[in-house]
Amino acid sequence: MEIFQWLTEEQSRNLPPEKLAELEDELGDVAIYLIRLADKLGIELLAAAEAKFAVNLKRYPADKVRGSAKKYTEYD
Repeated sequence: MEIFQWLTEEQSRNLPPEKLAELEDELGDVAIYLIRLADKLGIELLAAAEAKFAVNLKRYPADKVRGSAKKYTEYD
């Protein structure tokens, strides 16, 4: 994430090729670690992601949260 630390949103969407290559390398490392960890612990990543989406849909209903950065515990 340090690649993005001092960039504007516009700059982060238009990384120069050398920075994009750095990011690709870093994301590859993260993906390898995540997949290996899930495998060793017997966690099905797609099922875990789907379950998390379902939880977040309940916690953050679009009509209440759109445009807000509040945590789910701060909504009515």
